[in-house]
Formats: sequence, C-alpha cells, structure tokens
Amino acid sequence: MDIARLRALREFADRGSIAAAAAALHCTPSAVSQQLKALQAEVGVPLTEPHGRGLRLTDAGRALVVHADEVLGAVARAEAELESYRAGPRGRVRLAIFPSAALMVLPGLLHRVAQVDGLELEVRDVDMSPPEVPGLLADFDVVVTHRDEHADPWPTDRMDVEPLLREPLDVVLPPGHRLAKRRKVELSDLAHERWISVDIGFPVDDVLRSLAVRTGVRANIVHRINDFRITEALVAAGHGVALLPRYTVDTRGGKRLLRKPLAGTRAARHIDAVLRPSSRARPAVCRLVELLHAEVVAAVKEPR
Repeated sequence: MDIARLRALREFADRGSIAAAAAALHCTPSAVSQQLKALQAEVGVPLTEPHGRGLRLTDAGRALVVHADEVLGAVARAEAELESYRAGPRGRVRLAIFPSAALMVLPGLLHRVAQVDGLELEVRDVDMSPPEVPGLLADFDVVVTHRDEHADPWPTDRMDVEPLLREPLDVVLPPGHRLAKRRKVELSDLAHERWISVDIGFPVDDVLRSLAVRTGVRANIVHRINDFRITEALVAAGHGVALLPRYTVDTRGGKRLLRKPLAGTRAARHIDAVLRPSSRARPAVCRLVELLHAEVVAAVKEPR
C-alpha cells in the first residue's frame, strides 16, 4: 500500500475532516479525497462513509488506521536511523589498501576508527596495480593505492582523489656493501648490481623503468618479489639491492639494512585515497578519509 495514502488516512482519522487533514498535509482537500479514494480502490473495501455533511471511517477504515500507525511508525524509525547515518559518521566502510601502506597505517587507523562511535571498518589488503583501481571501486568505498610520481594522474571524471603522501623511494643495501659509507648513491653506481624489484606494472617497478629512461642506466633485475618484507630479507642476506619505500623499510637502525637516498634524481611513489564522488555523501566515508590523513601524518617519521 502506498505510504502517502496511508498517511492521508491517518490524518483524516486523527483530525476528523478532509479539510483539517489537508491543512496538516499541506495540500488541497481535493488531493486528500483523491488519496482516500485511491486507497479504497487499492484495498477493495469501503474505508469511509457519509456522515452528516462530511465523512467518517467505516469499521474497515478504523482497522486499517491501526495498521497504518504501525507502518508509518516503522517508516519514521527507519527515516530517523537513516538521518543519523547522514548526519554522523556511522556505518560500515569498506577499504581496500595495498600491503605496504597497510603495514604503515593500518594498526593506528584501526585504533582511530575504534574511537568513533558507530563507525565500522572492513579492510582487505589488495596487491593492486594502477589499472586495477577503477574496478576495485565497484566493491570498496575507499581504495588506498599508489603510483609512480612521473605517471599520469588518476582520471577524475568518475573518481575523487585524496592525496595522502609522497613517499620517497630509497636504495636499500646490505651492511658491508661497497657503497655503505656513501650518504647518497648514484644510479650509475648500481649499474652492475643484482636488483630485486616487483612485478611489472607495479609502481616501484615503474619507478625503476622511468629512472632508466631518464638516466640511461637499466637495472639488472634478477628477482621480482611483491612482498617487501621478503625483499628486505633477501637484501639483508646479500642477494641483491632494491628500491624500497622510505617509511616502511625496517633497517633496524642500520644493523640489518642500509638506506641510501638516490643522488641527482627524484624517486617516489604517491599514495592516494580514491573513491567515487557519490561516496562523499556518506559522513562515514568522509570521516575515514580524515582518519587516514591523520594516521599518515603520525606514521611518517624517521625509518627504523
């Protein structure tokens, strides 16, 4: 049954006349009469009958008013709850985040989310390449992703982009390496090194490729490992060198790994939160993006 028709029936029952019901509903008496006639045709039994110069409810009409109260009460409760979601950061937000960013911000982010009453976060780590990001927005409210700073920016026709961090990429060497005493290293110094990179198409590999174009030095890549923790272990064991993000690499104060900025060139990845423009209407999503910004600021400190 139509909600507007049930509301007209209840107002008529409460106020006793078509004119009074029309005034309460901010419409004309003719419109209320049409609503009651349409509801009567819908249910198939008379709901009103003549009484003096006006109308009154039949037994069926009075019975339906009781149920109309229940239905309209449920609608009011639903509208009130939905308004609380519109007015405050309540509800579940689905987040996709690539693994090394999760390593950097997720523990602290979950603490921040826990302090916001009614906000829930569902997280999945996704080892994503840039072309996969638009498709992920079909399943997630927010996608934390990364790209080479020399790559094309994200298309903004169907996506909103919140820049979170420009993270420098540094060369990581094992202790005792021949370049250990250098404060910075040139890419040409590493021309004959065995490199450990990531899968083709992922941002760190994109950086190595763009560096090769700009410097003419092509890295000799012998292993492709997407898990940076494995890469760290391999470099620490002397199996190669790598380009790793500054704020997540675990050097253990230089006892495990040596971190060296590249000289004469800029190498970095951009970390962004990507979401659909329609998600901006949800306070819970906007609040999560705010918490992401805050946690990134807190997480960016001198590497271990």
